[in-house]
Amino acid sequence: MATPSAVDPMDPYQPRFQEPVSPWAISGVVFAATMMMIVGIWQAISGLVAIFGHVSYTVPANYSLNWSLNTWGWFYLILGIIVALAGFALFSGKTWAALFAIFIASFSAITNFFYIPYYPFWSIIVIAIDVFIIWSLAKVAVATS
Repeated sequence: MATPSAVDPMDPYQPRFQEPVSPWAISGVVFAATMMMIVGIWQAISGLVAIFGHVSYTVPANYSLNWSLNTWGWFYLILGIIVALAGFALFSGKTWAALFAIFIASFSAITNFFYIPYYPFWSIIVIAIDVFIIWSLAKVAVATS
């Protein structure tokens, strides 16, 4: 009698050979987690600077998302905290943490696209880091599946 955990060699859906996860893939997750924590802290600091108004941002007159700087500040403070927490969650090695981190990094990249008129250099740097985070996490997901 076969136990429920026994592998049936004739099952067409059972993988025949599973490659070990490469050290490059694991280091990509560690790098993505570390970068998410760093970017999250940077975004939270950027949000605090915008809330307290210590920096003057210039915005084109006809920009469609012309929110107040205080609104952007609170938005980036909350987003930064969530991004940093997603980075911490990646160290758990769970699949839900990787999926959540990909979603949050995508959301961060999209919101930084809308922040370009306020602070172009910073926004483009964060978008590039977010894209690299998404790539490294997606690469690991493909390598481990």
